[in-house]
Amino acid sequence: MRITEKRFWIGSVMRIDLRFDMTNGSMLNCCLVQEKKMGRGKIEIKRIESNTTRQVTFCKRRNGLLKKAYELSVLCDAEITLIVFSSRGRVYEYANNNIKSTIERYKKVTSNTPGTWTTEEINAQFYQQESKKLRQQIQMLQNTNRHLMGEGLDCLNLKELKQLEGRLEKGISRVRSKRNDMILAETEALQKREIELENLNTFLRSKIQMAESMQQLNMNAAQEYNAWQAYMARNTLQLNIMGPPIEDIPSEYSIPVKPFLHLG
Repeated sequence: MRITEKRFWIGSVMRIDLRFDMTNGSMLNCCLVQEKKMGRGKIEIKRIESNTTRQVTFCKRRNGLLKKAYELSVLCDAEITLIVFSSRGRVYEYANNNIKSTIERYKKVTSNTPGTWTTEEINAQFYQQESKKLRQQIQMLQNTNRHLMGEGLDCLNLKELKQLEGRLEKGISRVRSKRNDMILAETEALQKREIELENLNTFLRSKIQMAESMQQLNMNAAQEYNAWQAYMARNTLQLNIMGPPIEDIPSEYSIPVKPFLHLG
Protein backbone atom coordinates (compact mmCIF):
# COMPACT_ATOMS: atom_id res chain seq x y z
CA MET A 1 0.00 0.00 0.00
CA ARG A 2 1.37 3.41 -1.01
CA ILE A 3 -0.06 6.24 1.09
CA THR A 4 0.15 9.94 0.18
CA GLU A 5 -0.82 12.84 2.45
CA LYS A 6 -1.99 16.25 1.25
CA ARG A 7 -2.85 19.42 3.21
CA PHE A 8 -5.18 22.24 2.20
CA TRP A 9 -5.14 25.44 4.25
CA ILE A 10 -8.30 27.39 5.02
CA GLY A 11 -7.14 30.78 6.17
CA SER A 12 -4.11 30.89 8.44
CA VAL A 13 -5.17 28.60 11.29
CA MET A 14 -7.40 25.90 9.68
CA ARG A 15 -6.28 23.09 7.42
CA ILE A 16 -7.68 19.87 5.94
CA ASP A 17 -5.50 16.73 6.02
CA LEU A 18 -6.26 14.08 3.39
CA ARG A 19 -4.72 10.61 3.05
CA PHE A 20 -4.92 8.70 -0.24
CA ASP A 21 -4.08 5.14 -1.22
CA MET A 22 -2.14 5.56 -4.48
CA THR A 23 -2.51 1.89 -5.45
CA ASN A 24 -6.25 2.18 -6.14
CA GLY A 25 -6.73 5.98 -5.85
CA SER A 26 -9.11 5.77 -2.88
CA MET A 27 -9.18 8.27 0.01
CA LEU A 28 -8.45 6.71 3.38
CA ASN A 29 -9.46 9.52 5.76
CA CYS A 30 -10.07 13.26 5.99
CA CYS A 31 -9.72 15.46 9.06
CA LEU A 32 -10.03 19.15 9.86
CA VAL A 33 -7.26 20.58 12.06
CA GLN A 34 -7.15 23.95 13.79
CA GLU A 35 -3.70 25.20 14.73
CA LYS A 36 -3.03 27.63 17.51
CA LYS A 37 -1.39 30.82 16.40
CA MET A 38 1.92 31.11 18.14
CA GLY A 39 3.14 34.51 19.25
CA ARG A 40 6.63 35.72 18.52
CA GLY A 41 9.00 34.79 21.31
CA LYS A 42 11.50 37.11 22.89
CA ILE A 43 14.94 37.29 21.33
CA GLU A 44 17.95 37.43 23.62
CA ILE A 45 19.91 40.60 22.87
CA LYS A 46 23.53 39.54 22.48
CA ARG A 47 26.13 39.34 19.76
CA ILE A 48 25.29 36.82 17.04
CA GLU A 49 28.15 34.37 16.60
CA SER A 50 27.29 33.15 13.09
CA ASN A 51 28.62 35.50 10.40
CA THR A 52 25.82 34.68 7.95
CA THR A 53 23.05 35.08 10.53
CA ARG A 54 24.61 38.30 11.81
CA GLN A 55 24.76 39.76 8.30
CA VAL A 56 21.15 38.81 7.54
CA THR A 57 19.95 40.29 10.84
CA PHE A 58 21.92 43.46 10.19
CA CYS A 59 20.30 43.91 6.76
CA LYS A 60 16.80 43.36 8.12
CA ARG A 61 17.16 45.61 11.15
CA ARG A 62 18.99 48.30 9.18
CA ASN A 63 16.11 48.50 6.72
CA GLY A 64 13.65 48.58 9.61
CA LEU A 65 15.61 51.35 11.32
CA LEU A 66 15.74 53.45 8.14
CA LYS A 67 12.02 52.91 7.65
CA LYS A 68 11.25 54.01 11.23
CA ALA A 69 13.42 57.10 10.81
CA TYR A 70 11.53 58.02 7.65
CA GLU A 71 8.16 57.46 9.32
CA LEU A 72 9.21 59.55 12.34
CA SER A 73 10.34 62.42 10.13
CA VAL A 74 7.07 62.41 8.18
CA LEU A 75 4.65 61.87 11.06
CA CYS A 76 6.26 64.22 13.57
CA ASP A 77 7.97 66.70 11.23
CA ALA A 78 11.31 65.99 12.88
CA GLU A 79 14.70 66.67 11.42
CA ILE A 80 16.49 63.32 11.39
CA THR A 81 19.92 62.23 10.26
CA LEU A 82 20.79 58.57 10.62
CA ILE A 83 24.28 57.18 9.92
CA VAL A 84 25.05 53.47 10.27
CA PHE A 85 28.47 51.83 9.87
CA SER A 86 28.51 48.07 9.32
CA SER A 87 31.16 45.75 10.73
CA ARG A 88 32.70 45.65 7.23
CA GLY A 89 33.10 49.43 7.15
CA ARG A 90 30.20 50.22 4.83
CA VAL A 91 28.16 53.32 5.59
CA TYR A 92 24.37 53.63 5.33
CA GLU A 93 22.62 56.95 5.90
CA TYR A 94 19.24 58.64 5.86
CA ALA A 95 18.41 62.31 6.26
CA ASN A 96 15.26 64.30 5.51
CA ASN A 97 17.47 67.38 5.35
CA ASN A 98 21.05 68.07 4.38
CA ILE A 99 23.35 65.90 6.52
CA LYS A 100 26.04 68.56 6.93
CA SER A 101 23.58 71.21 8.03
CA THR A 102 22.06 68.80 10.56
CA ILE A 103 25.51 67.95 11.93
CA GLU A 104 26.41 71.68 12.17
CA ARG A 105 23.18 72.30 14.01
CA TYR A 106 24.03 69.46 16.40
CA LYS A 107 27.50 70.91 17.02
CA LYS A 108 26.03 74.35 17.80
CA VAL A 109 23.53 72.88 20.23
CA THR A 110 26.10 70.76 22.01
CA SER A 111 28.67 73.58 22.13
CA ASN A 112 26.17 75.84 23.85
CA THR A 113 25.29 73.14 26.36
CA PRO A 114 27.29 73.45 29.60
CA GLY A 115 29.47 70.54 30.59
CA THR A 116 30.08 69.25 27.05
CA TRP A 117 32.82 66.70 26.57
CA THR A 118 35.91 67.13 24.46
CA THR A 119 36.90 64.77 21.68
CA GLU A 120 39.49 63.08 23.89
CA GLU A 121 36.90 62.45 26.60
CA ILE A 122 34.43 61.05 24.06
CA ASN A 123 37.11 58.74 22.66
CA ALA A 124 38.12 57.64 26.15
CA GLN A 125 34.49 56.85 27.00
CA PHE A 126 34.12 54.93 23.72
CA TYR A 127 37.22 52.83 24.41
CA GLN A 128 36.03 52.17 27.95
CA GLN A 129 32.71 50.90 26.63
CA GLU A 130 34.46 48.73 24.03
CA SER A 131 36.82 47.28 26.65
CA LYS A 132 33.82 46.56 28.88
CA LYS A 133 32.11 44.73 26.01
CA LEU A 134 35.26 42.74 25.34
CA ARG A 135 35.58 41.79 29.02
CA GLN A 136 31.96 40.64 29.01
CA GLN A 137 32.54 38.56 25.88
CA ILE A 138 35.68 37.01 27.41
CA GLN A 139 33.77 36.21 30.59
CA MET A 140 30.95 34.68 28.55
CA LEU A 141 33.39 32.51 26.59
CA GLN A 142 35.10 31.40 29.78
CA ASN A 143 31.75 30.46 31.33
CA THR A 144 30.76 28.57 28.19
CA ASN A 145 34.06 26.70 28.23
CA ARG A 146 33.58 25.81 31.90
CA HIS A 147 30.06 24.59 31.19
CA LEU A 148 31.31 22.43 28.32
CA MET A 149 33.85 20.92 30.73
CA GLY A 150 31.03 20.12 33.16
CA GLU A 151 31.91 22.84 35.67
CA GLY A 152 29.77 25.59 37.15
CA LEU A 153 26.45 23.96 36.20
CA ASP A 154 24.63 25.04 39.37
CA CYS A 155 23.81 28.46 37.92
CA LEU A 156 22.05 26.98 34.85
CA ASN A 157 18.33 26.32 34.68
CA LEU A 158 16.66 23.34 33.00
CA LYS A 159 16.37 25.02 29.60
CA GLU A 160 20.02 26.05 29.58
CA LEU A 161 21.08 22.54 30.63
CA LYS A 162 19.09 21.06 27.73
CA GLN A 163 20.71 23.49 25.31
CA LEU A 164 24.14 22.60 26.70
CA GLU A 165 23.35 18.90 26.36
CA GLY A 166 22.30 19.40 22.74
CA ARG A 167 25.52 21.27 21.93
CA LEU A 168 27.60 18.53 23.53
CA GLU A 169 25.76 15.79 21.64
CA LYS A 170 26.24 17.62 18.35
CA GLY A 171 29.93 18.12 19.10
CA ILE A 172 30.39 14.47 20.07
CA SER A 173 28.58 13.32 16.91
CA ARG A 174 30.86 15.51 14.76
CA VAL A 175 33.95 14.19 16.55
CA ARG A 176 32.82 10.57 16.11
CA SER A 177 32.01 11.18 12.45
CA LYS A 178 35.46 12.68 11.87
CA ARG A 179 37.10 9.80 13.74
CA ASN A 180 35.19 7.21 11.69
CA ASP A 181 36.18 8.97 8.46
CA MET A 182 39.84 8.94 9.48
CA ILE A 183 39.68 5.26 10.50
CA LEU A 184 38.02 4.40 7.18
CA ALA A 185 40.67 6.31 5.22
CA GLU A 186 43.49 4.62 7.16
CA THR A 187 41.87 1.20 6.63
CA GLU A 188 41.61 1.79 2.89
CA ALA A 189 45.25 2.90 2.77
CA LEU A 190 46.35 -0.21 4.69
CA GLN A 191 44.32 -2.47 2.41
CA LYS A 192 45.88 -0.85 -0.63
CA ARG A 193 49.34 -1.28 0.90
CA GLU A 194 48.55 -4.93 1.66
CA ILE A 195 47.60 -5.57 -1.98
CA GLU A 196 50.81 -3.90 -3.17
CA LEU A 197 52.90 -6.03 -0.79
CA GLU A 198 51.12 -9.21 -1.93
CA ASN A 199 51.83 -8.36 -5.57
CA LEU A 200 55.47 -7.63 -4.73
CA ASN A 201 55.72 -10.91 -2.81
CA THR A 202 54.28 -12.85 -5.75
CA PHE A 203 56.72 -11.18 -8.14
CA LEU A 204 59.71 -11.95 -5.89
CA ARG A 205 58.64 -15.59 -5.52
CA SER A 206 58.40 -15.96 -9.28
CA LYS A 207 61.89 -14.46 -9.65
CA ILE A 208 63.25 -16.86 -7.00
CA GLN A 209 61.62 -19.86 -8.69
CA MET A 210 63.06 -18.78 -12.05
CA ALA A 211 66.53 -18.41 -10.52
CA GLU A 212 66.27 -21.84 -8.87
CA SER A 213 65.18 -23.38 -12.19
CA MET A 214 68.13 -21.80 -14.02
CA GLN A 215 70.49 -23.01 -11.30
CA GLN A 216 69.09 -26.56 -11.57
CA LEU A 217 69.48 -26.50 -15.33
CA ASN A 218 73.08 -25.33 -15.01
CA MET A 219 73.80 -28.10 -12.49
CA ASN A 220 72.27 -30.75 -14.78
CA ALA A 221 74.27 -29.46 -17.75
CA ALA A 222 77.49 -29.52 -15.71
CA GLN A 223 76.78 -33.08 -14.55
CA GLU A 224 76.10 -34.21 -18.14
CA TYR A 225 79.29 -32.52 -19.36
CA ASN A 226 81.36 -34.17 -16.62
CA ALA A 227 79.83 -37.55 -17.43
CA TRP A 228 80.58 -37.05 -21.12
CA GLN A 229 84.24 -36.17 -20.38
CA ALA A 230 84.58 -39.22 -18.16
CA TYR A 231 83.07 -41.41 -20.86
CA MET A 232 85.44 -40.07 -23.51
CA ALA A 233 88.42 -40.51 -21.21
CA ARG A 234 87.53 -44.17 -20.60
CA ASN A 235 87.11 -44.88 -24.32
CA THR A 236 90.47 -43.28 -25.15
CA LEU A 237 92.18 -45.29 -22.46
CA GLN A 238 90.71 -48.55 -23.75
CA LEU A 239 91.85 -47.84 -27.32
CA ASN A 240 95.40 -47.11 -26.19
CA ILE A 241 95.55 -50.38 -24.28
CA MET A 242 94.20 -52.51 -27.15
CA GLY A 243 96.86 -51.53 -29.80
CA PRO A 244 98.37 -48.98 -32.19
CA PRO A 245 96.29 -46.35 -33.72
CA ILE A 246 93.91 -47.28 -36.43
CA GLU A 247 95.87 -45.41 -39.09
CA ASP A 248 99.02 -47.61 -38.45
CA ILE A 249 97.22 -50.94 -39.00
CA PRO A 250 97.47 -52.23 -42.62
CA SER A 251 94.25 -52.87 -44.36
CA GLU A 252 93.37 -54.73 -47.51
CA TYR A 253 91.77 -51.61 -48.79
CA SER A 254 94.79 -49.47 -48.21
CA ILE A 255 96.80 -48.25 -51.25
CA PRO A 256 100.57 -48.91 -51.10
CA VAL A 257 102.79 -45.96 -51.46
CA LYS A 258 105.24 -46.27 -54.37
CA PRO A 259 108.63 -44.57 -54.36
CA PHE A 260 109.10 -41.69 -56.74
CA LEU A 261 111.82 -41.96 -59.46
CA HIS A 262 114.03 -38.96 -59.78
CA LEU A 263 115.73 -38.41 -63.22
CA GLY A 264 118.82 -36.50 -63.91
